[in-house]
Amino acid sequence: MEKLSLTQEWDKVFPKNDKVDHKKVTFHNRYGITLAADMFTPKSVVGKLPAIAVSGPFGAVKEQSSGLYAQKMAELGFLTIAFDPSYTGESGGTPRYVASPDINTEDFCAAVDFLSVQENVDPEHIAIIGICGWGGMAINAAAIDTRIKATAAMTMYDMTRVNANGYFDSEDSEQARFEKKKAMNAQRTEDYRSGTYALAGGVVDPLPEDAPQFVKDYYAYYKTPRGYHPRSLNSNGGWNVTSSLSFLNMPILQYSSEIRSAVLLVHGEKAHSRYFSETAYSKLTGDNKELLIIPGANHTDLYDQIDIIPFGKLKAFFEEYLK
Repeated sequence: MEKLSLTQEWDKVFPKNDKVDHKKVTFHNRYGITLAADMFTPKSVVGKLPAIAVSGPFGAVKEQSSGLYAQKMAELGFLTIAFDPSYTGESGGTPRYVASPDINTEDFCAAVDFLSVQENVDPEHIAIIGICGWGGMAINAAAIDTRIKATAAMTMYDMTRVNANGYFDSEDSEQARFEKKKAMNAQRTEDYRSGTYALAGGVVDPLPEDAPQFVKDYYAYYKTPRGYHPRSLNSNGGWNVTSSLSFLNMPILQYSSEIRSAVLLVHGEKAHSRYFSETAYSKLTGDNKELLIIPGANHTDLYDQIDIIPFGKLKAFFEEYLK
């Protein structure tokens, strides 16, 4: 497998918690890509632990929101990992900055592979947390991986829906999709000719005065000291332009109604993306599914606002379904 070069210094956008132990780990997915992760272990607990794998937001790295979640959940008694998805951050895979509904779902399943064989993990008590676009990937993983006993999707996006239909389904037409495909396939030809992959750009910078509020919220996280990280796609050059092609053609969540394990969706009341969670929740079945709306919260509040993220609820949810 690919050998990765991992930073050993603490370079997160959140402070280190002295109540947990931290180390870098690697694991590989079923496609042979080596993934990098931060592992957090509670200092006060011995024996086999319930475990949680965390990833997201879409275009972020583990030094941002997912690491914050993982470290906090470790403080609450779980062994956790926050990983960089394939082709991003410190994880392997070339070319860089590619997303895939299949491979990124597999990344979660690979994290479960890794956790399942750790000596200090109870393999019957493994859960996942997906943030933003990885909330959708997490639910998609839960639909295929019966080892996942509980899933939390935080401020989720359905990335296949937003790519195919535009925001708020405003581009949901055959003609609109044709124009997207035409442009991206022209870019494919140009990329092959040049031998490089054009980047789509991260969060817009400088921020236009008339930018929608949710774009301003993204800027406030990714482009300021609050959340900026040099390896983050959204903080810098973004994904490959052609990365969206497979999202136009392969929708996720097609079998989410068959998920038997527990699912918790958490979304901000004022988030522009709230409709993704509401639609996803409407497709779930069984009395172990829940949609929690956080009053007054926007999309990015659930990235890093400790007083808004319902960690108490997450702890209770995982304790209930990982017992």
